[in-house]
Amino acid sequence: MAEKVKLSKDGSSIDFVVTDVIPATLKKFRQSTEIEGFYRFIFENDLQKESFEILSQIIAVRKAAKKAIKTEEQQIKKDAIKEQKEAAKAAAKEIAQKEAVQLKKSADIKKAAESKKAKEVKVAAKAKPAKAPAAKAKAPVKKKKK
Repeated sequence: MAEKVKLSKDGSSIDFVVTDVIPATLKKFRQSTEIEGFYRFIFENDLQKESFEILSQIIAVRKAAKKAIKTEEQQIKKDAIKEQKEAAKAAAKEIAQKEAVQLKKSADIKKAAESKKAKEVKVAAKAKPAKAPAAKAKAPVKKKKK
Protein backbone atom coordinates (compact mmCIF):
# COMPACT_ATOMS: atom_id res chain seq x y z
CA MET A 1 0.00 0.00 0.00
CA ALA A 2 2.96 2.30 0.32
CA GLU A 3 3.51 2.40 -3.42
CA LYS A 4 2.53 5.50 -5.34
CA VAL A 5 -0.18 5.60 -7.94
CA LYS A 6 1.04 4.88 -11.43
CA LEU A 7 0.26 7.59 -13.93
CA SER A 8 0.20 7.07 -17.65
CA LYS A 9 3.23 8.24 -19.62
CA ASP A 10 1.55 11.46 -20.69
CA GLY A 11 0.20 12.02 -17.14
CA SER A 12 -3.40 12.40 -18.26
CA SER A 13 -4.76 9.23 -16.71
CA ILE A 14 -4.12 6.73 -13.95
CA ASP A 15 -2.81 3.27 -14.71
CA PHE A 16 -4.81 0.80 -12.63
CA VAL A 17 -4.22 -2.84 -12.15
CA VAL A 18 -7.27 -4.21 -13.92
CA THR A 19 -8.95 -7.38 -12.79
CA ASP A 20 -11.81 -9.21 -14.45
CA VAL A 21 -13.34 -10.30 -11.15
CA ILE A 22 -15.99 -7.96 -9.76
CA PRO A 23 -16.06 -7.93 -5.94
CA ALA A 24 -19.26 -9.35 -4.49
CA THR A 25 -19.52 -7.21 -1.35
CA LEU A 26 -19.09 -3.52 -0.68
CA LYS A 27 -16.15 -4.14 1.65
CA LYS A 28 -14.33 -6.21 -0.97
CA PHE A 29 -15.15 -3.57 -3.59
CA ARG A 30 -13.53 -0.85 -1.50
CA GLN A 31 -10.49 -3.03 -0.94
CA SER A 32 -10.06 -3.93 -4.61
CA THR A 33 -6.82 -2.81 -6.23
CA GLU A 34 -8.50 -0.40 -8.65
CA ILE A 35 -10.45 1.44 -5.96
CA GLU A 36 -7.49 1.40 -3.61
CA GLY A 37 -5.38 3.03 -6.32
CA PHE A 38 -8.10 5.62 -6.93
CA TYR A 39 -8.24 6.49 -3.21
CA ARG A 40 -4.45 6.74 -3.08
CA PHE A 41 -4.41 9.06 -6.11
CA ILE A 42 -6.98 11.37 -4.51
CA PHE A 43 -5.13 11.44 -1.20
CA GLU A 44 -1.64 11.97 -2.69
CA ASN A 45 -2.79 14.82 -4.92
CA ASP A 46 -4.90 16.46 -2.19
CA LEU A 47 -8.14 16.17 -4.19
CA GLN A 48 -10.47 15.26 -1.34
CA LYS A 49 -12.65 18.39 -1.60
CA GLU A 50 -12.90 18.19 -5.36
CA SER A 51 -13.71 14.49 -5.33
CA PHE A 52 -16.35 15.06 -2.64
CA GLU A 53 -18.01 17.75 -4.76
CA ILE A 54 -17.92 15.57 -7.86
CA LEU A 55 -19.33 12.57 -6.01
CA SER A 56 -22.01 14.80 -4.41
CA GLN A 57 -23.09 15.99 -7.86
CA ILE A 58 -23.17 12.44 -9.19
CA ILE A 59 -25.24 11.31 -6.20
CA ALA A 60 -27.62 14.27 -6.61
CA VAL A 61 -28.13 13.47 -10.31
CA ARG A 62 -28.80 9.80 -9.54
CA LYS A 63 -31.25 10.68 -6.75
CA ALA A 64 -33.08 13.08 -9.09
CA ALA A 65 -33.26 10.38 -11.75
CA LYS A 66 -34.63 7.85 -9.24
CA LYS A 67 -37.15 10.38 -8.00
CA ALA A 68 -38.24 11.18 -11.56
CA ILE A 69 -38.66 7.49 -12.31
CA LYS A 70 -40.61 6.99 -9.09
CA THR A 71 -42.94 9.93 -9.76
CA GLU A 72 -43.43 8.71 -13.33
CA GLU A 73 -44.37 5.24 -12.06
CA GLN A 74 -46.78 6.79 -9.56
CA GLN A 75 -48.35 8.88 -12.33
CA ILE A 76 -48.71 5.78 -14.47
CA LYS A 77 -50.42 3.97 -11.58
CA LYS A 78 -52.74 6.95 -11.01
CA ASP A 79 -53.61 7.04 -14.71
CA ALA A 80 -54.29 3.30 -14.71
CA ILE A 81 -56.57 3.63 -11.67
CA LYS A 82 -58.35 6.57 -13.30
CA GLU A 83 -58.86 4.58 -16.50
CA GLN A 84 -60.24 1.66 -14.49
CA LYS A 85 -62.68 3.95 -12.71
CA GLU A 86 -63.79 5.49 -16.00
CA ALA A 87 -64.24 2.03 -17.52
CA ALA A 88 -66.29 0.96 -14.50
CA LYS A 89 -68.45 4.08 -14.80
CA ALA A 90 -68.97 3.44 -18.50
CA ALA A 91 -69.91 -0.17 -17.83
CA ALA A 92 -72.34 0.88 -15.08
CA LYS A 93 -73.87 3.48 -17.39
CA GLU A 94 -74.27 0.89 -20.14
CA ILE A 95 -75.92 -1.54 -17.73
CA ALA A 96 -78.24 1.20 -16.49
CA GLN A 97 -79.21 2.05 -20.07
CA LYS A 98 -79.96 -1.61 -20.83
CA GLU A 99 -82.08 -1.88 -17.69
CA ALA A 100 -83.94 1.30 -18.64
CA VAL A 101 -84.66 -0.12 -22.08
CA GLN A 102 -85.90 -3.37 -20.52
CA LEU A 103 -88.09 -1.47 -18.05
CA LYS A 104 -89.50 0.61 -20.87
CA LYS A 105 -90.26 -2.52 -22.87
CA SER A 106 -91.96 -4.15 -19.89
CA ALA A 107 -93.94 -0.96 -19.25
CA ASP A 108 -95.00 -0.89 -22.91
CA ILE A 109 -96.05 -4.54 -22.66
CA LYS A 110 -98.09 -3.79 -19.53
CA LYS A 111 -99.73 -0.81 -21.23
CA ALA A 112 -100.57 -2.92 -24.26
CA ALA A 113 -102.04 -5.64 -22.07
CA GLU A 114 -104.07 -3.10 -20.10
CA SER A 115 -105.32 -1.38 -23.23
CA LYS A 116 -106.28 -4.76 -24.71
CA LYS A 117 -108.25 -5.60 -21.57
CA ALA A 118 -109.85 -2.15 -21.65
CA LYS A 119 -110.91 -2.69 -25.27
CA GLU A 120 -112.39 -6.07 -24.40
CA VAL A 121 -114.32 -4.50 -21.54
CA LYS A 122 -115.65 -1.75 -23.83
CA VAL A 123 -116.67 -4.27 -26.46
CA ALA A 124 -118.40 -6.35 -23.81
CA ALA A 125 -120.19 -3.27 -22.46
CA LYS A 126 -121.43 -2.28 -25.90
CA ALA A 127 -122.71 -5.74 -26.69
CA LYS A 128 -126.34 -6.43 -25.74
CA PRO A 129 -126.52 -8.07 -22.43
CA ALA A 130 -127.68 -11.64 -22.67
CA LYS A 131 -131.25 -12.17 -21.44
CA ALA A 132 -131.59 -14.29 -18.42
CA PRO A 133 -133.67 -17.37 -19.07
CA ALA A 134 -137.29 -16.70 -18.34
CA ALA A 135 -138.43 -18.00 -15.06
CA LYS A 136 -140.85 -20.85 -15.37
CA ALA A 137 -144.27 -19.84 -14.39
CA LYS A 138 -145.39 -21.82 -11.51
CA ALA A 139 -148.49 -23.67 -12.10
CA PRO A 140 -151.06 -23.08 -9.44
CA VAL A 141 -151.14 -25.88 -7.06
CA LYS A 142 -154.54 -27.47 -6.71
CA LYS A 143 -155.77 -28.12 -3.31
CA LYS A 144 -157.22 -31.45 -2.52
CA LYS A 145 -160.67 -31.65 -1.06
CA LYS A 146 -161.32 -33.67 1.90
